[in-house]
Amino acid sequence: MKSIYILAASSLLLCTAACSQVGPEGGNNPYKALELSTKGAEFVQKGSSFTFEYIDRINSESKGDYIISPLSMQFLLGMILDGAQGATADEICSVLGYGKGEVDAVNEYCLSMLEQLPKMDKKTKLNIANAIFVDEGWPLLGSYKSDVGKYYRAEVSNLDFSNGPASLKVINGWCSKHTEGLVPKILDEVSPDILAYLLNALYFKSQWSEKFSKALTAEELFTDESGTKSKVNMMKQEKSYNYTENEVFKAVTIPYGNGVYSMTVLLPVGAIAGALIGILAPQDGPVRGRFVAAKVRNQVPHQAQRYPVRHGHAPRFRRGPRRFQGNVRFRPVPEFRPAGRRHQSR
Repeated sequence: MKSIYILAASSLLLCTAACSQVGPEGGNNPYKALELSTKGAEFVQKGSSFTFEYIDRINSESKGDYIISPLSMQFLLGMILDGAQGATADEICSVLGYGKGEVDAVNEYCLSMLEQLPKMDKKTKLNIANAIFVDEGWPLLGSYKSDVGKYYRAEVSNLDFSNGPASLKVINGWCSKHTEGLVPKILDEVSPDILAYLLNALYFKSQWSEKFSKALTAEELFTDESGTKSKVNMMKQEKSYNYTENEVFKAVTIPYGNGVYSMTVLLPVGAIAGALIGILAPQDGPVRGRFVAAKVRNQVPHQAQRYPVRHGHAPRFRRGPRRFQGNVRFRPVPEFRPAGRRHQSR
């Protein structure tokens, strides 16, 4: 039985260079809100719930540190949903939190996100790309290729998977191109037993709205999840941030650029990180809408500048006469596979 392999590559380049804070008040880089339909706004909320459930699943199966992109999985599962029918389509909608029979609405939502997200902040470079590489013996239907090309801007190609090295070069080359070279390899080999590889690549590069002063960076003790203490370089800053705390965690939001994008840091209170994620996952938007402006003294580990990540899973697809050339039986259990990290000072 052949399989379809889902792959996502995420590369983040977080720059702490100085830049003036430009927020909702205007300037040459004003805050710009997403323009979404009522259904699209509903999908955003559902995506937040999916995010924590996805992180919870990855956290339970992974060892060590990891970075994941739930948005990438939403695009990948959306492309599969476009080619699925019946129980399979219903199952994918259930995983993502969408209603049954909403394929067209999901497609329009994903297209809107692809078009708007990269243009929302002049201080942020965000590239999102999708692709489907299929074994040359199994051409996709023209209607499906048209849909994923239109709504997901996906590159669709047939490759000879029996020629593993040649196909591997094409796929890894696509990944390297769309992550600015930060993820030069998403696969170690191409198997002739695979029917198709679905890929998403996400590249994010931005600047803090207000820089951390290099002069204040100093070695401090940091306690990891196991309780082990070690000295790390801590960036320090005392400013007004959006902040919240409760009996489970403390959290602060640190904005990039014009504030459209931000990093939210959660600090467990009397619990380890894994337990915290497990608590957050079942809730509906647990970290949204509860922040207030407060003067916060931030001490966070000096950020590694580059985060190349790859992860993937092979759900099984049975052959048959449907749009995806199969009576699809999808099992949404992603497996995270870290590619390692590279640290670079700037």
